Amino acid sequence: MAFIGQAVKRKEDFRFLTGGGNYTDDINRPRQTHAYILRSPHAHADIKRIDVSAAKKAPGVVAVFTGADYAADKKGGLPCGWLVKNKDGSPMAEPPHPPLVADRVRHVGDHVAVVIAETREQAKDAAALIEVDYQELPAIIATGDATKAGSAQVWEQAKNNVCYDWDLGDKAATEAAFAKAANVVKIDIVNNRLIPNAMEPRAAIGEYDRATGDYTLYTTSQNPHVIRLLMGAFVLQIPEHKLRVVAPDVGGGFGSKIYHYAEEAIVTWAAGKIARPIKWTAERSESFMSDAHGRDHISHAELALDKDNKFIGLKVSTVANMGAYLSTFAPCIPTYLYATLLAGVYSTPAIYVEVKAVFTNTVCVDAYRGAGRPEASYLLERLVDKAARQLKVDRAELRRKNFIPRDAFPYQTPVALQYDSGDYHSTLDIALKTADYAGFEGRRAAAKAKGKLRGIGISTYLEACGIAPSAVVGSLGARAGLYESAEVRVHPTGSVTVFTGTHSHGQSHETTFSQIVADALGIPIENVEVVHGDTSKIQFGMGTYGSRSLAVGGSALTKALDKVVTKAKRIAAHLMEASVQDVEFKDGVFKVVGTDKSVPFGSVALTAYVPHNYPITELEPGLDETAFYDPLNFTYPGGCHICEVEIDPETGVTEVIGFVAVDDVGKVINPMIVDGQIQGGIAQGIGQALLESCVYDNSSGQLLTGSYMDYTMPRADDVPSFKVSTHNTMCTHNPLGSKGCGEVGAIGSPPAVINAVLDALAPLGVSDITMPASPHRVWQAINSVKAAAE
Repeated sequence: MAFIGQAVKRKEDFRFLTGGGNYTDDINRPRQTHAYILRSPHAHADIKRIDVSAAKKAPGVVAVFTGADYAADKKGGLPCGWLVKNKDGSPMAEPPHPPLVADRVRHVGDHVAVVIAETREQAKDAAALIEVDYQELPAIIATGDATKAGSAQVWEQAKNNVCYDWDLGDKAATEAAFAKAANVVKIDIVNNRLIPNAMEPRAAIGEYDRATGDYTLYTTSQNPHVIRLLMGAFVLQIPEHKLRVVAPDVGGGFGSKIYHYAEEAIVTWAAGKIARPIKWTAERSESFMSDAHGRDHISHAELALDKDNKFIGLKVSTVANMGAYLSTFAPCIPTYLYATLLAGVYSTPAIYVEVKAVFTNTVCVDAYRGAGRPEASYLLERLVDKAARQLKVDRAELRRKNFIPRDAFPYQTPVALQYDSGDYHSTLDIALKTADYAGFEGRRAAAKAKGKLRGIGISTYLEACGIAPSAVVGSLGARAGLYESAEVRVHPTGSVTVFTGTHSHGQSHETTFSQIVADALGIPIENVEVVHGDTSKIQFGMGTYGSRSLAVGGSALTKALDKVVTKAKRIAAHLMEASVQDVEFKDGVFKVVGTDKSVPFGSVALTAYVPHNYPITELEPGLDETAFYDPLNFTYPGGCHICEVEIDPETGVTEVIGFVAVDDVGKVINPMIVDGQIQGGIAQGIGQALLESCVYDNSSGQLLTGSYMDYTMPRADDVPSFKVSTHNTMCTHNPLGSKGCGEVGAIGSPPAVINAVLDALAPLGVSDITMPASPHRVWQAINSVKAAAE
């Protein structure tokens, strides 16, 4: 059986569905204590005095540590993993990020002290006894106000709260294009701030072995090796061979568990001080105020078109919120993962983008499912829809006219990237047919007869996955390599263990990687085990984010399998007394071409470990191969999403009636898993478009959406039945041909939803709305237009 391309049921599901998952909070270590973090109630304040004496005397308390204690041990701050330079070549402002603050807090939820006790309840009760004398300072909260004269300053070294002022593209060529334009379309866009809300809150257990000097951190992480590198080398100065990081089962991440968080450093450092394990698990309210948030852009964009409605120039100016500190990869999100995608699927010849990143007294902002690409696609697709409406042309036809042609690949964009493959015409055509775009006006009329407003929205998006290659991103400021590794260990009986540097937290690696191995070696899928998440077992790896696991991690696995087969062929040739050039391998059997000689893979594996009849002078025993794969380029999934909505004008309630997604994700290993990933992403995109928004009080800096009472997540009845399919072109530069599918749903769906909402409201004269298009916001838009007309 060929396993690649089959809808194999997930191997992981039995474990999870029967309660056999092993999450960080499920782990309990001998003599374990519990930590509670005292957090700042203020957005910006100096710590004048802190008294922990009463907390230390509280029942069950083992220790209390403050920022002063941490500073006294001369430990480091949390590092930023990407350096972005300003337009003039100078480095960005990079202020310190202490895990425990000693002098000044800079957002509500900042880390002030840690209480360690025998139970979590005792630690929490004792934290309430800590007395902190704060001197409140003016705070800056709103992204658009950060650079205004007179605004509060988050950091002295970041004048006007600017972290960096960066640009990309040919400014002169773009200005020249606008000078000769027949039409110019302008738009102002807000990409709303989101809170990730993975199903499992973050957790960490720090442990220290006095006998060996070894540290172990169990943590809810998407990339344990990176955490080990950052925390060991830069924060706590622990040699890597003395620090083990384990990321067991993780209940969702969506980017929010990529980063090295303060709590990981705190429990590991404190465990060394008290010589006992320390567990910390976030309450959901803590997650709202401490997990890195996503999005939060304010942008102005202009599109230049010639007399034939061809795009000839694009100008974009964006202000991106970094929060109070720089999270691990925050600087690259609004630059190299956003601005480089502003060509989209269009052949616009001249593009110029400038991005100003600002500090505010809010939680850090970093990657969230899609990370820069959703922001780019939303801006571009909203702008194209506005152009179609302004020019009174069909939205689909305007897109089709400006698509990159099928025969233009490889295609060099004016914003650095070179696309290797794509077929945007076909994904649009298939989606239009599936959505019955031609019959929409009849459905609109039927809805109108019922007193409803119906709209349809299109989004033709592009994504970049598997960020690479290391040499290029290193020259652009990345402080890490972006390769991936895999080890294929064939056991004497022919079963296989795969050790991968990627991490699975919902992506189904145990299934898809097993399919690749079973297909390559011709063995039962049950005979393959996939191991990840433990730095003491895995050679090295860069984790899972940016839809990289299959395109990068799967490619490393494929290379390792190639090495296994190459060596096994030599062993088989020896056993069959043949030349290795005459040996072929297919369906788990080695054969000598043109003869009836054959030997199964299992026999070769046994021979490798019991080398009685073995070419020992030519090959060492064993069958265990490792490969590292550093991609030559990004991969470029793309597609077309079409959303149809119905709005009740009396209440402003928007119902998503139908959603069609046709995506190009390259080679598909498991179509069931691809469908699930895309559907989940669409649900998150609908959440951003209609429901979710992180809101702070602009004067106090208090998080107003600090619980599910105020932060609205999409529920089952908010999500329609999806029509999801793929129309794939292969990636040309990785051995699998895969592109990635984990984020496409969250990238293509928000503009499709909002374009549909605006299409429904257009007959009333509403031309703009800001995400989320909540019932209140839609109702306001309708009634504002009515009031203006009266």
